[in-house]
Amino acid sequence: MSDLPRKAVTRTAKLAALPLGFAGRATLGLGKRLGGRPADEVAVELQERTAEQLFKVLGELKGGAMKFGQALSVFESALPEDVASPYRAALTKLQEAAPPMPARTVHRVLAERLGADWRSLFAEFEDMPAAAASIGQVHRAVWGDGRKVAVKVQYPGAGAALLSDLSQLGRVARLFGPLVPGMDVKPLLAELRERVSEELDYALEAAAQHTHAVEFAGDPDVVVPDVVHQADQVLVTEWMDGVPLSEVISGGSREMRDRAGQLLAHFLFAGPARTGLLHADPHPGNFRLLTDEGPVSGWRLGVLDFGTVDRLPEGLPLPIGTALRLALEGEAEQVHAMLREEGFVKPTIKLDSDAVLDYLKPIIEPAGREEFSFDRAWMRAQAARIADPRSPAHQLGKQLNLPPSYLLIHRVTLSTVGVLCQLGATVRLRAELQEWLPGFDPEGAESGADGGAASG
Repeated sequence: MSDLPRKAVTRTAKLAALPLGFAGRATLGLGKRLGGRPADEVAVELQERTAEQLFKVLGELKGGAMKFGQALSVFESALPEDVASPYRAALTKLQEAAPPMPARTVHRVLAERLGADWRSLFAEFEDMPAAAASIGQVHRAVWGDGRKVAVKVQYPGAGAALLSDLSQLGRVARLFGPLVPGMDVKPLLAELRERVSEELDYALEAAAQHTHAVEFAGDPDVVVPDVVHQADQVLVTEWMDGVPLSEVISGGSREMRDRAGQLLAHFLFAGPARTGLLHADPHPGNFRLLTDEGPVSGWRLGVLDFGTVDRLPEGLPLPIGTALRLALEGEAEQVHAMLREEGFVKPTIKLDSDAVLDYLKPIIEPAGREEFSFDRAWMRAQAARIADPRSPAHQLGKQLNLPPSYLLIHRVTLSTVGVLCQLGATVRLRAELQEWLPGFDPEGAESGADGGAASG
């Protein structure tokens, strides 16, 4: 395979062909139904072919196309089951692998960025990549001092490809509506575009990863491999084994799923509180379940890829925890006032406070219980409630606004909930919120002792 396709005309043509392929299959399906084949049989076949083409194109192009596919993959739980099954396998493939960059290209990049004698830095280097993702691929190696390392090499032309893909995907965004009921994908694409420069900057990624590695060093629940070396378009970090979260989702035991879910929820809230940074790419490919040197329960959460983070020096915003607590207490007027103050309700919009609370109650249910069992059925119910044009929730949701400062937090939270539903995990979410979310627990220190056991 050649280098990452980077000519705008080539990439644009591949993406622009997607709607033509969809339309062609729809016409073919109509013909088959007229020919006597059952409608449901034809529909499943069309969904399978559509999923295969869509994610084949996104995976081959890598760049922004694959990044968008990975972002969509965590929302698979929201799909109706009869639609979800054809997409599930194709979505999962994007979480762990992509067509690799040729060895000659990898060697060229390493020589350009680390020097002509780059091999002298390593005791061993494997040409076959261990993983290939949206803007770079990872190789196993052994550093000169004997440490096992992961060498992340950025695809040549990745920046231009990212911007080109995301712009083109914006033009065909309507095609993806059925994949994520109740979600407008245009803001997602806009946000991904805004983060391009950060994600391409491996110096920023190295700094964020090192901050987490230092903070979580020796932690009983979370493991972050530290940075070994960093150069432009090359990042070398400690190697981390473990079971990919995608494998836990597809075949893990009940105990593994629950533990992974608890740890994921723990990291979502503890991470910003402890580091001032929010890991903003929570798809399953970026997490591992580790069995070595863990706590009594036997598993810790390994966290990878800090290319996209939200900088939150004070941790998650205080209004989130306060509004969530007030909503659970049924304080409709106060919740409405806070949402308006934070910009979720624009000054010109008039809403009924009780209607706002009714809209929020099903979504915040997991935070109101001592433990909650996330599953695809619950996620589908939430998506259907908001997506149905006839429902009051749909009408109210259209009048709400998402302030820019909350956009990334919202996506990360929603994505994490999507992964919890894929895991089917039973999680003590409330305890994590009590310990780590500012404003959620007015007692603060008192319940913090209880919350501390949540992740153990």
